[in-house]
Amino acid sequence: MCGIIGLYHPKNDVVGEIYDALIQVQHRGQDAAGIAVWDQKKLSMHKELGVVTEVFKTNESLGLKGNLGIGHVRYPTAGCSDVSEAQPFYSANPVNISLAHNGTLTNSEEMRSFLLDTHFCQFNTQSDSEVLLNLIAYELSKTGFDKLENKHVYAALKNVYDRCEGGFAVTMLVGGIGIVSFRDSNGIRPLVVGKSGDSHMVASESSALSAMGYKFERDVSPGEVIIISESGDLESKICSKKINHSPCLFEFVYFSRPDSVIDSISVHKSRLRMGDYLGEKILKEYSHLNIDAVIPVPDTSRTSAMQVAYKLGVKYREGFIKNRYIGRTFIMPGQSIRKRSVAHKLSPIEIEFKNKNVLLVDDSIVRGNTSKKIIEMVRKNGAKNVYFASAAPPVRYQNVYGIDMPATKELIAHGKTVDEIKNFMGADELIYQDIEDLRMAAHIGNPKITSFEDSVFTGEYKAGKISEEYLKNLENKRPSSE
Repeated sequence: MCGIIGLYHPKNDVVGEIYDALIQVQHRGQDAAGIAVWDQKKLSMHKELGVVTEVFKTNESLGLKGNLGIGHVRYPTAGCSDVSEAQPFYSANPVNISLAHNGTLTNSEEMRSFLLDTHFCQFNTQSDSEVLLNLIAYELSKTGFDKLENKHVYAALKNVYDRCEGGFAVTMLVGGIGIVSFRDSNGIRPLVVGKSGDSHMVASESSALSAMGYKFERDVSPGEVIIISESGDLESKICSKKINHSPCLFEFVYFSRPDSVIDSISVHKSRLRMGDYLGEKILKEYSHLNIDAVIPVPDTSRTSAMQVAYKLGVKYREGFIKNRYIGRTFIMPGQSIRKRSVAHKLSPIEIEFKNKNVLLVDDSIVRGNTSKKIIEMVRKNGAKNVYFASAAPPVRYQNVYGIDMPATKELIAHGKTVDEIKNFMGADELIYQDIEDLRMAAHIGNPKITSFEDSVFTGEYKAGKISEEYLKNLENKRPSSE
């Protein structure tokens, strides 16, 4: 999972504004950050490992000149944590192109082999984003343009859509054209566009637009290409033949900011509904539990936990103090780091647990180790019974579209019953959201969307030819999480 930004201003250099916008999507990736700008003559770039404020702290890095630009924050799901893998990527063949990508191409190895066979390019990284960049450059070169025009970009991306599989959202600078942004045919990864005066912004989430003073215009449609010209004109075209709108359900559960709207669905309201459904399930199936208080595992679960408490008619309490200087443990690159970070990140408030039966509510349970550590902390602080509820169903399957869940061996729910998971975590009771209720929590926000990419819960993949062999190879390539 990554965060991407594209920005056009009619007069001013955009590097400072992209910097601010990247901070608004920092939750989507904390491994590396980068910005590329275009002044209609020269492309300038700066990227490095670290969060945005660490990467851009010199006058030189914040002095890039250009009124069009793109930005990227990286959360690695493939390749390695090395500056060579940081984005944006760049190519000068056949024109200046710089690309920022969120998602995963599920057939990137096939595309890599194809491009190597054509002798069109060489590769410097193992990143599928570099594959996508070179595939776009190759398809542009095939159009045989004398002067590059929008029609050539559309023609090239039609072929890219025909060749590429997976979930992706992209924004890129193309010399002589401007900013080109597009979204996969299923709309798995989010992408929105906004406007402020004569300026345009493209972003992974609408919250970045609103924070920067841009008016949300619309979501980029699945299979759609949007071009913002070097003079600020905006036009778009559907370039994919196979549209099947199925946004990622996990965006609503965990990744996106609550003040974002994805495909006309409020993330905040969807989480409220998750809490409603979860509370109703507890009332129906677990009414025997004598719950004194509902306590969220901060931060994402707060919205759902409040609704659970409301439905149950019990007290909602904050039971953990969170260290704001430690990142989101789910996206940390190693289990040992995650384990240490849990203890450093959350400090329990003893008075909220001592001699009480507490229901802890989290947005999801992925690897289970974080939940286990939290339950241990709560017991040490005197809780009589510790019940645990997840606003999402069991995460049993690999994600192949840009979320760091490529190995089933790391997923606590894979091949286990709820009782087995409960025993591992040390909970007195474990309650999961039902998949139908989770889907409905998002669907109500936009009844036109009837299908979601929910493969981590169901094992049913919406895009690409995802075979058992593919999943096995993906897991075998996974480095150790210890």
